[in-house]
Amino acid sequence: MRYIVMISVAAMMILVGCSQQVAPQLPPIDENATGANVKDATQIVNDTVEVNEEKGVGSNDTQATSDDAIAYNSSSDGFKSIYFGFDAYGVDASMQKRIVHDAQRALTSGAKRIKIEGNCDEFGTDEYNYALGLKRAQAVKSALVTNGVPAERLYIVSFGESNPVCSEPTDTCYARNRRVDLRIAR
Repeated sequence: MRYIVMISVAAMMILVGCSQQVAPQLPPIDENATGANVKDATQIVNDTVEVNEEKGVGSNDTQATSDDAIAYNSSSDGFKSIYFGFDAYGVDASMQKRIVHDAQRALTSGAKRIKIEGNCDEFGTDEYNYALGLKRAQAVKSALVTNGVPAERLYIVSFGESNPVCSEPTDTCYARNRRVDLRIAR
């Protein structure tokens, strides 16, 4: 009897030690919601969207985006991609012309809904990149609303690092993946 108990305890310890933890499931984003479109406070908690109007403030790693990356556009339907510095989600002053262009495009497109897709490079955990993609998409949404686009026409999603446009191990490639794309929802 003692032998069976010891084997059972050892087996349970091995099974518990080998179990995988499952990431918590976030609620789906309600595409028909109005306002911020983020229902769960754990997605974006008390974040403010900042627009850096002073070029070069802070370190170059978080503020600068390479010119090669900016020349690339992965948005569709006449929109232009918005790029971000490493680990950043505030819309940089260098992206203001693109924000104005995208706002004008949104207002003249006649589309009922516009999808704002947040993307990240491969650095960081999946959870971190998903949250960063949400923050980037929310920052662009806020900037578009500031430029006159009705909030109820916009909804955000995050692809985290799962939707790269480039996979080369170069700084330019990483910069191309730190972006928000806009599309007309179909």
